[in-house]
Amino acid sequence: MSASAQVKGVVKDSLTGQPIPYVNIWVENENVATTSEEDGTFSIAVNKDKNLIFSALGYEKKTLKAVQVGQVLLFPKAFALDEVVISNSIGTKQNVIGLTENTVAQAFDNGPRIDVKFFPYQAEYKKTPYLKRVTVYTDSRIEDATVKLHFYKVDANGYPGDELLQKELIVKVKNGTKINKIDLSDFGLVMPKNGLFVGFEKLMIEKNKKEKTVINPVTKEAQIQRTYYPLMLYNYVERDFLFTFSGGKWSKQTDDASGKIKVYEPAIHLTLTN
Repeated sequence: MSASAQVKGVVKDSLTGQPIPYVNIWVENENVATTSEEDGTFSIAVNKDKNLIFSALGYEKKTLKAVQVGQVLLFPKAFALDEVVISNSIGTKQNVIGLTENTVAQAFDNGPRIDVKFFPYQAEYKKTPYLKRVTVYTDSRIEDATVKLHFYKVDANGYPGDELLQKELIVKVKNGTKINKIDLSDFGLVMPKNGLFVGFEKLMIEKNKKEKTVINPVTKEAQIQRTYYPLMLYNYVERDFLFTFSGGKWSKQTDDASGKIKVYEPAIHLTLTN
C-alpha cells in the first residue's frame, strides 16, 4: 500500500485553455476532498494509486488516477434545452418555505462534504412558483469567506440529480454569525413539481482557511488546527431521510425500520413568489 503524497495540478477548460476555479475534487469513495483555487491550481494529499473525481457545473465529470493530474482538462457540457414558455415574475405574492420547527441552530464543520435540504412540492406553490430568495445561516471567523450553493432536481430514484443552474452560484459570507439572503430573481428558477434539494458546498481554498496552534491534551505537543470557513448552521430535526455528497457520490441516510430519523439538517429556507 503506497503512502499519501501531496499531489498538485491545475484544472483548465479543454476548449479555451483557461483555468477553472472552484472545481470540486474528491478522492473516490473517501471523505477527502479539495477545491481548485481561482487560478485553477489545487493540492491534495492522496495515495497515488487512488482515483480523483473532478466536477464543476457546466463541465463533464472526469475521473483520473492521482498520478495523471498535473494538468486536468474538463470538457464543457452540452445542454439539451427543453422548449419552455417564458413568463415574467409579478412579485406581488411571497411564500416562505422550509422554516424549521426547531429554531435552535448549531454551527459545526461539515468537512468537505455537501449537505442538502429537501423541499417537497406542495400544490399551493402553484400560486408562487418562482424562487425569489434563498436564505442560509453561517458562522465565519474571516472576512469574505466564499461558498457555493447548489439547486438540485430530484432524479428518478429520489436522489439529488441535475442542477437547476447552468453556472456556479458563488456567494461571499461576512465575518460573524450571519443570516445570508441571496436574491435568485434574475435566474428565473421555478420550483420543480417533484421537489428540490438545496445544498451548501464549502470551498477548501486558501483564502477560506484559518490556522491556529493548539496543544494536544494527551501528548502535550503543539499542533496546527486548520478550519475552512464559513461554518454552516444546522437544525436538529426529525426527517424521513438525509442525503450527503461525499467521495464523489450521494449517500442516503434512513431508518432501517422505515421510520423517522433525527438528523442535522442545513439551516436553509426559500422564498417563493409569483
